Parts: sequence; C-alpha cells; structure tokens
Amino acid sequence: MEVRARAPGKIILAGEHAVVHGSTAVAASIDLYTYVSLSFPPHSDSDGMLKLHMKDVHLELCWPVDRIKEVLSELGRQIPSSPASCSPEALKLIAALVEEQNIPEANYSLAGGVSAFLWLYTSIQGYKPAKVVITSELPLGSGLGSSASFCVSFSAAFLALSDSVNLDRSHQGWSMFGEKELELVNKWAFEGEKIIHGRASGIDNTVSTYGNMIKFRSGELTRLKSNTSLKMLITNTKVGRNTRALVAGVSERTVRHPNAMASVFKAIDSISNEVAEILQSPSHDESAITEKEEKLGELMEMNQGLLQCMGVSHASIETVLRTTLKYKLATKLTGAGGGGCVLTLLPTLLSGTLVDKVIAELEACGFQCLIAGIGGKGLEISFDSSS
Repeated sequence: MEVRARAPGKIILAGEHAVVHGSTAVAASIDLYTYVSLSFPPHSDSDGMLKLHMKDVHLELCWPVDRIKEVLSELGRQIPSSPASCSPEALKLIAALVEEQNIPEANYSLAGGVSAFLWLYTSIQGYKPAKVVITSELPLGSGLGSSASFCVSFSAAFLALSDSVNLDRSHQGWSMFGEKELELVNKWAFEGEKIIHGRASGIDNTVSTYGNMIKFRSGELTRLKSNTSLKMLITNTKVGRNTRALVAGVSERTVRHPNAMASVFKAIDSISNEVAEILQSPSHDESAITEKEEKLGELMEMNQGLLQCMGVSHASIETVLRTTLKYKLATKLTGAGGGGCVLTLLPTLLSGTLVDKVIAELEACGFQCLIAGIGGKGLEISFDSSS
C-alpha cells in the first residue's frame, strides 16, 4: 500500500505585519502543492532503512531504523492521536541524527525540515522501515508557506497509514479527510512547524490543511468560505529576507511614531475586514465579478501603500510594482516583504496575451512567475494498493 498526500501553499491577501500589532489579516490557499508519498517495503525486501528522497533538491537521506530507535527510544513512544511538542532534549537527539547525514552546505537550510520529518514519522509510525518521497511546486523560503505544506503533507501521509484515523483506503483518486482527521493533521503539522521555525503562528498550517481562506486577529483564527474565484500572478523576486529583522523594524518604527503607526494599523484592519466581506459576498453575474475584482484591486493597492509606510518594501518589489502598473494591474507584497513574493491580481476578463507580456517583462528582470488560483482545496489524500 502506498499513500500520497498533497497540501497547498498560502498567501497573505491583506494585513501582514499589522497582524503582529492587533490588526486583522486574511490568508488564502493557492493551488500550488507539496506532494508526499509514503510506502512500506514488503517484509522480505526490507533493508531496515527509513529513506527520505527530496526530489526537487536531489537529496536522498537514509537511516537504519535500529539506529533511530537506539537514539530516540529513551524518549518513550508518542501517541499518534495526541499530538505532542518536541522537547528540547528530543530536538537535540533528532538534530544529531540529521547531522549524521552530512547534508551538503547548499542544502543545509533544509535541516529543520528533515528534523520535523523525523519527529513526525517516529511519533506517528514508530520505527518502521519506509520510503518517503517529497516534491513541491512551491519555491522554498519565499513566503508561500512551503514549510507548512511540507508538514501537513507529511502528517497526513503518516496518519493515513496509521490506526489513528479511519479512512476508506479503497477509494480511487484524490479525496478529502473528515473534519476530525483534518484537526489531528493540523495539530501534528503545527508541531512540525514549531521545529522548523522555533515559534509558529499556526496560520500557515491551518490554511494548508483546510484550504480556502482564513481571517485571523490576536491569535483567533476564523475559517472563511470564499464565493469568489480569483487568479493571481505570483512573482518570486528571489531576494531572500530576514523575517525577524523586518518584524523588529516595524516594531521600532511603532515606538518612534506611535500615533501615526496606530493609524496605519487601524487602516489595515479595515482593509482586511473589507477584503473578507468582498470575498464572501455572492457573485451573481459577470458585472458583479468585475466590480468585486476592482474593489479588491483598490484594497490591495491601499494595503501596499501602508506596507511601504511600515518600511517593509524593497527595490525588487518596487520593480514589480512599476512593471504591473504600466498594465493597470493591482499589486502588493505578500508575507514579510523585503523581497520574497509579490501578488498581482489577474482580473477574469484580462487577456492571456497581456498576461504573457507582463510575465515576459518580469522574467527579463530575473524574477520567477507563477499563476495560481486562490482559495481552493486544502489537504487531499490518495491510496494506491497496487504498489
């Protein structure tokens, strides 16, 4: 039996940075996925290894399960149905197992993800030989929730072949988990995210698990049901950024200009709430869709102006803004800023020829362009009993 899981990435539609200061933000899933497959070798063919193949970065890692057991057995067995945090002691032991693999320096940023993989696998499946393969349509470390979709896919695949969830394994094609199972996957994925990031808000893994959209404010997450089919051009500037430093910069500016920044955060709160209202309102005909898209475009531009006020834009982001402005398209950064990814709304009636022109111009600047549907399905699973 082989199981495949896929989980989407995410974008922040409105409210990034301001959410740290009590404003509302809106996040949505995108139809770009991370795929994980898990298979157990027949007993006769087992070489006693746990293998992880990260196809996109051409990285193959493997551990004798006896070695993993020897290192981790003193921690005691986790209960798959009760997600638990990885203790500092456990993290040290797992980090030692990762170090034994001598991951090339070019891929060393993936060490946290490999640690999350080992924790999730051993917590849910124990010490069984297996082969796990991962591929992703999401650029890594660009603010599109690649690590969360990675953790959600792992958690789902490992749980799907455990006794903790009750699934129909005879179903052909992609299918959804039930609400109870999704909740369990989301909790495990959150534990994986904490291993990778140290601290995590839970926003990325929640969007990746459930799909569609969520509104969040002061730690409260509300799932939204969008009635609007949106397409975005996502431009990856390929400029790396330090999220922690960008967040700290906004806080320092808030200390220097408390009244002005309070007004900025209040304006962003209003924008996020209006975005959520528009997305949930019904679209009766073509003119209603066009009107919604125009309003959303204006709100995106307003949000971008306020992000510039906070000091989180970047020369690469401004290049994308100038390029799309020539074509009268609405654009804003998404996530931390300082580089990373930029969103451009693609109205329904926009011609494909014009989109091609914009993409050609942006790619000539050295950027990577992706087109994504917004607010679609979350986690899905499929079984192959012929494997």
